[in-house]
Amino acid sequence: MDFELTASMMCADFGNLEREVRDLSRGGIDSFHIDIMDGRYVPNFAMSLNDMRYIARTAKRPLDVHLMIEHPNDNIELFIKDLRKGDTVYIHPEAEYHPSTTLQKIINADMVPGIAINPGTSVETVMEMLRIVKKVLVMSVNPGNAGQMYLPYVGKKITKLLAIKDDMGFDVYWDGACSADKILAYGPRGVRGFVLGTTLLFGKGRPYGEILQDIRQLKF
Repeated sequence: MDFELTASMMCADFGNLEREVRDLSRGGIDSFHIDIMDGRYVPNFAMSLNDMRYIARTAKRPLDVHLMIEHPNDNIELFIKDLRKGDTVYIHPEAEYHPSTTLQKIINADMVPGIAINPGTSVETVMEMLRIVKKVLVMSVNPGNAGQMYLPYVGKKITKLLAIKDDMGFDVYWDGACSADKILAYGPRGVRGFVLGTTLLFGKGRPYGEILQDIRQLKF
Protein backbone atom coordinates (compact mmCIF):
# COMPACT_ATOMS: atom_id res chain seq x y z
CA MET A 1 0.00 0.00 0.00
CA ASP A 2 1.41 3.37 -1.02
CA PHE A 3 0.90 6.20 1.48
CA GLU A 4 2.68 9.39 2.47
CA LEU A 5 4.50 9.87 5.78
CA THR A 6 5.08 13.36 7.12
CA ALA A 7 7.08 14.30 10.22
CA SER A 8 5.42 16.44 12.90
CA MET A 9 8.30 18.83 13.50
CA MET A 10 6.91 20.22 16.74
CA CYS A 11 8.07 16.89 18.20
CA ALA A 12 11.64 17.24 16.88
CA ASP A 13 14.75 18.14 18.88
CA PHE A 14 14.97 21.91 18.40
CA GLY A 15 18.49 21.97 19.81
CA ASN A 16 19.56 20.00 16.75
CA LEU A 17 17.01 21.05 14.17
CA GLU A 18 19.36 20.99 11.19
CA ARG A 19 20.40 17.44 12.04
CA GLU A 20 16.78 16.41 12.53
CA VAL A 21 15.83 17.71 9.08
CA ARG A 22 18.84 16.00 7.50
CA ASP A 23 18.28 12.66 9.25
CA LEU A 24 14.56 12.60 8.43
CA SER A 25 15.29 13.43 4.79
CA ARG A 26 17.90 10.69 4.53
CA GLY A 27 15.54 8.31 6.29
CA GLY A 28 12.93 8.78 3.58
CA ILE A 29 10.32 11.09 5.07
CA ASP A 30 7.96 12.44 2.42
CA SER A 31 7.34 15.89 3.89
CA PHE A 32 7.69 18.07 6.97
CA HIS A 33 4.58 19.02 8.95
CA ILE A 34 4.86 22.47 10.55
CA ASP A 35 2.36 23.26 13.32
CA ILE A 36 1.95 27.02 13.82
CA MET A 37 -0.02 27.88 16.98
CA ASP A 38 -0.92 31.33 18.26
CA GLY A 39 -2.08 30.56 21.80
CA ARG A 40 -5.57 31.79 20.90
CA TYR A 41 -7.16 29.42 18.42
CA VAL A 42 -5.53 26.60 20.41
CA PRO A 43 -4.38 26.91 24.05
CA ASN A 44 -0.71 26.48 23.23
CA PHE A 45 2.20 28.01 21.36
CA ALA A 46 4.20 25.73 19.10
CA MET A 47 6.33 26.49 16.08
CA SER A 48 6.91 30.00 14.84
CA LEU A 49 7.15 31.71 11.46
CA ASN A 50 10.95 31.69 11.83
CA ASP A 51 10.96 27.93 12.52
CA MET A 52 9.02 27.43 9.32
CA ARG A 53 11.40 29.66 7.38
CA TYR A 54 14.42 27.74 8.65
CA ILE A 55 12.99 24.36 7.71
CA ALA A 56 11.90 25.71 4.31
CA ARG A 57 15.49 26.80 3.64
CA THR A 58 17.04 23.62 4.98
CA ALA A 59 14.73 20.88 3.71
CA LYS A 60 14.43 19.80 0.10
CA ARG A 61 11.25 17.82 0.78
CA PRO A 62 7.84 19.54 0.67
CA LEU A 63 6.37 21.34 3.66
CA ASP A 64 2.86 20.91 5.11
CA VAL A 65 2.10 24.08 7.06
CA HIS A 66 -0.77 23.67 9.52
CA LEU A 67 -2.03 27.08 10.65
CA MET A 68 -3.73 26.75 14.02
CA ILE A 69 -4.23 30.49 14.29
CA GLU A 70 -7.15 32.90 14.42
CA HIS A 71 -7.99 34.77 11.21
CA PRO A 72 -5.19 33.36 9.04
CA ASN A 73 -6.26 35.63 6.19
CA ASP A 74 -4.79 38.59 8.09
CA ASN A 75 -1.27 37.18 7.84
CA ILE A 76 -1.36 34.50 5.15
CA GLU A 77 1.10 36.43 2.95
CA LEU A 78 3.77 36.16 5.67
CA PHE A 79 3.66 32.38 5.37
CA ILE A 80 3.18 32.08 1.63
CA LYS A 81 6.15 34.25 0.67
CA ASP A 82 8.64 31.94 2.40
CA LEU A 83 7.21 28.70 1.03
CA ARG A 84 7.72 27.03 -2.33
CA LYS A 85 5.29 26.19 -5.08
CA GLY A 86 3.70 22.87 -4.29
CA ASP A 87 3.93 23.19 -0.51
CA THR A 88 0.68 22.65 1.38
CA VAL A 89 -1.06 25.18 3.65
CA TYR A 90 -3.90 24.01 5.92
CA ILE A 91 -6.30 26.37 7.66
CA HIS A 92 -9.10 25.66 10.13
CA PRO A 93 -12.46 26.84 8.71
CA GLU A 94 -13.71 27.87 12.16
CA ALA A 95 -10.79 30.28 12.55
CA GLU A 96 -11.83 32.53 9.65
CA TYR A 97 -14.88 34.59 8.73
CA HIS A 98 -14.52 33.74 5.03
CA PRO A 99 -12.20 30.73 4.73
CA SER A 100 -12.69 30.47 0.97
CA THR A 101 -10.94 33.84 0.58
CA THR A 102 -7.89 32.54 2.43
CA LEU A 103 -7.91 29.32 0.43
CA GLN A 104 -8.00 31.30 -2.82
CA LYS A 105 -4.86 33.18 -1.79
CA ILE A 106 -3.13 29.85 -1.20
CA ILE A 107 -4.26 28.64 -4.64
CA ASN A 108 -3.12 31.86 -6.32
CA ALA A 109 0.36 31.32 -4.84
CA ASP A 110 0.56 27.90 -6.59
CA MET A 111 0.40 26.05 -3.30
CA VAL A 112 -1.82 23.17 -2.26
CA PRO A 113 -4.93 24.37 -0.37
CA GLY A 114 -6.08 22.32 2.60
CA ILE A 115 -8.43 22.44 5.54
CA ALA A 116 -7.96 20.82 8.92
CA ILE A 117 -11.05 19.39 10.61
CA ASN A 118 -11.20 19.25 14.38
CA PRO A 119 -12.81 16.26 16.13
CA GLY A 120 -15.87 18.38 16.88
CA THR A 121 -16.26 19.68 13.32
CA SER A 122 -18.75 17.78 11.18
CA VAL A 123 -18.22 16.98 7.51
CA GLU A 124 -21.54 18.67 6.70
CA THR A 125 -20.32 22.08 7.92
CA VAL A 126 -17.35 22.10 5.51
CA MET A 127 -19.02 20.43 2.52
CA GLU A 128 -18.79 23.46 0.21
CA MET A 129 -15.07 23.88 0.87
CA LEU A 130 -14.37 20.28 -0.06
CA ARG A 131 -14.69 21.26 -3.73
CA ILE A 132 -12.00 23.94 -3.30
CA VAL A 133 -9.33 22.10 -1.34
CA LYS A 134 -6.97 19.34 -2.42
CA LYS A 135 -6.23 17.99 1.05
CA VAL A 136 -8.33 17.41 4.18
CA LEU A 137 -6.37 16.92 7.40
CA VAL A 138 -8.53 15.05 9.89
CA MET A 139 -7.57 15.71 13.49
CA SER A 140 -8.05 12.54 15.53
CA VAL A 141 -7.27 14.51 18.71
CA ASN A 142 -8.11 18.03 19.79
CA PRO A 143 -5.42 20.30 18.31
CA GLY A 144 -2.81 22.04 20.40
CA ASN A 145 -0.67 19.41 22.09
CA ALA A 146 1.30 16.31 21.12
CA GLY A 147 0.80 12.96 22.83
CA GLN A 148 -2.99 13.04 23.24
CA MET A 149 -5.27 10.01 23.12
CA TYR A 150 -7.19 9.09 19.96
CA LEU A 151 -10.87 10.03 19.90
CA PRO A 152 -12.59 6.96 18.41
CA TYR A 153 -15.65 8.74 16.98
CA VAL A 154 -13.36 10.42 14.44
CA GLY A 155 -13.34 7.13 12.51
CA LYS A 156 -16.92 7.66 11.33
CA LYS A 157 -15.97 11.09 9.99
CA ILE A 158 -13.09 9.60 8.02
CA THR A 159 -15.48 7.01 6.57
CA LYS A 160 -17.73 9.82 5.31
CA LEU A 161 -14.82 11.69 3.75
CA LEU A 162 -13.43 8.59 2.06
CA ALA A 163 -16.82 7.95 0.46
CA ILE A 164 -16.87 11.37 -1.28
CA LYS A 165 -13.19 12.20 -1.83
CA ASP A 166 -12.94 10.93 -5.41
CA ASP A 167 -16.07 12.74 -6.54
CA MET A 168 -15.00 16.02 -4.92
CA GLY A 169 -11.31 15.80 -5.75
CA PHE A 170 -9.47 15.83 -2.42
CA ASP A 171 -7.21 13.48 -0.46
CA VAL A 172 -7.61 12.57 3.21
CA TYR A 173 -4.75 12.82 5.72
CA TRP A 174 -4.55 11.71 9.35
CA ASP A 175 -3.11 13.87 12.15
CA GLY A 176 -2.87 12.93 15.83
CA ALA A 177 -2.12 9.79 17.85
CA CYS A 178 -1.05 7.99 14.69
CA SER A 179 -0.12 4.43 15.65
CA ALA A 180 0.64 1.40 13.48
CA ASP A 181 -2.86 0.01 13.94
CA LYS A 182 -4.37 3.23 12.57
CA ILE A 183 -2.21 3.02 9.45
CA LEU A 184 -3.12 -0.65 9.05
CA ALA A 185 -6.81 0.13 9.43
CA TYR A 186 -7.12 3.29 7.33
CA GLY A 187 -4.29 3.10 4.77
CA PRO A 188 -6.00 0.35 2.73
CA ARG A 189 -9.30 2.23 2.91
CA GLY A 190 -7.86 5.26 1.15
CA VAL A 191 -6.27 7.63 3.68
CA ARG A 192 -3.47 9.16 1.60
CA GLY A 193 -1.03 10.18 4.32
CA PHE A 194 -0.25 10.15 8.04
CA VAL A 195 1.41 12.74 10.28
CA LEU A 196 3.92 10.99 12.54
CA GLY A 197 4.73 12.33 16.00
CA THR A 198 5.74 10.83 19.33
CA THR A 199 3.57 7.73 18.92
CA LEU A 200 5.64 6.21 16.12
CA LEU A 201 8.57 8.39 15.06
CA PHE A 202 10.17 10.73 17.60
CA GLY A 203 11.97 9.83 20.82
CA LYS A 204 12.37 6.14 20.02
CA GLY A 205 16.18 5.94 20.22
CA ARG A 206 16.38 4.42 16.73
CA PRO A 207 17.45 5.89 13.37
CA TYR A 208 14.56 7.50 11.54
CA GLY A 209 15.34 5.48 8.43
CA GLU A 210 14.78 2.20 10.28
CA ILE A 211 11.52 3.39 11.78
CA LEU A 212 10.18 4.69 8.48
CA GLN A 213 11.15 1.49 6.71
CA ASP A 214 9.30 -0.55 9.34
CA ILE A 215 6.20 1.60 8.89
CA ARG A 216 6.26 1.26 5.11
CA GLN A 217 6.56 -2.51 5.44
CA LEU A 218 3.46 -2.89 7.59
CA LYS A 219 1.46 -5.87 6.40
CA PHE A 220 -2.06 -5.12 5.19
